[in-house]
Amino acid sequence: MQKIVLFANTDWYLFNFRRSLALALQGEGYDVLLVSPPGEYGPRLRALGLRWQPLGMDRRSVNPLRESALLLRVARMLRFEQPTLLHNFTIKCAVYGSLAARMARVPSRINSVDGLGYVFASNDRKARLLRPVVRRLLRSAMGGRRAQLILQNPDDKAAFETLKLVEPDRVDLIPGAGVDCTRYVPRPRHNTLGRQPCVLLAARLLWEKGIAEYAEAARTLRAQGRQVRFLLAGMPDPGNPASVPEAMLKEWVEEGTLEWLGHVGDMRALYASVDIVVLPSYYREGLPTSLTEAAACGLPLITTDMPGCRDVVTDGKDGLLIAPRDAGALANAMARLLDSPELATRLGNAARAKALALFDERIVNRRTLEVYRNLLAPAGGLHAAPA
Repeated sequence: MQKIVLFANTDWYLFNFRRSLALALQGEGYDVLLVSPPGEYGPRLRALGLRWQPLGMDRRSVNPLRESALLLRVARMLRFEQPTLLHNFTIKCAVYGSLAARMARVPSRINSVDGLGYVFASNDRKARLLRPVVRRLLRSAMGGRRAQLILQNPDDKAAFETLKLVEPDRVDLIPGAGVDCTRYVPRPRHNTLGRQPCVLLAARLLWEKGIAEYAEAARTLRAQGRQVRFLLAGMPDPGNPASVPEAMLKEWVEEGTLEWLGHVGDMRALYASVDIVVLPSYYREGLPTSLTEAAACGLPLITTDMPGCRDVVTDGKDGLLIAPRDAGALANAMARLLDSPELATRLGNAARAKALALFDERIVNRRTLEVYRNLLAPAGGLHAAPA
């Protein structure tokens, strides 16, 4: 039986975005091990019958000694487990996992990343200093005959190829981690009767997600006398310099601009309670989960004409696209949907159809399994199932 290790920087990520893949692999007859830093979701993975192993890791650390120790821990784990294939998620796991896989002589590896991350997106001094080092590490991580890279949108593919980080034939485009379209479904129409309209932004609370623009647009619509609830779901990330301070969030709440919900455990119930979902990001996204989940729920979407975001929304067909960093455009788009329930319904129905055709987790898992089979196939063709 061939063994596959899935390595991520949080157990939360594995549980929320990759458990269906792990279960699908298990159903195909593979021996599956999930590895991440410890957390509350590890036991929940085990409760599903999956094998999960904690591995200490500070995803924000750049301390050379600490990072060298992490690399050795990952290599030691791989030598013990002796997997046939290692699948890494996020840039840091891709780099350390791939280097450790070389040290442990793991035959094959896959790296799934949602863009190039802070080091290449930011122009601050720290990012510029780290860029040459990270570029060399990425080239080493992505290279090799038995290595494959999974990206979520064409813009990221072009960026990786422009930086010469990977050969074009070593890249597969698969849109996101997939959404369970049997669970994320449109709400009954009668649930919306006689209540105040609700708009939702659900994301990590970083400035680059367009949080300030959302607050300004909400303030604009309130000044017009509109009776609308503007909801914000998510938590700040204190270790990230782009995190929205909690004091700012509380100020918006106190002045009545936004309702901050914090972490929401049941997103399906939240989507069922809102009318419009927005993501005014001005940052390169992979494929935003909040948009694909909301699309599966048949909600009209507003987002920016940015990589990843525009791969979920086609303007005027299944949502509205606006320019990034433009609170006025966001306010106008929200007003347009609030004033035209027919348009909102049409866009929401089309968003649901796109989710079923492109983002359903069964489709994503099937395409991911094809990458596995191609990479694990002996020189001469595919094998249909693990040995």
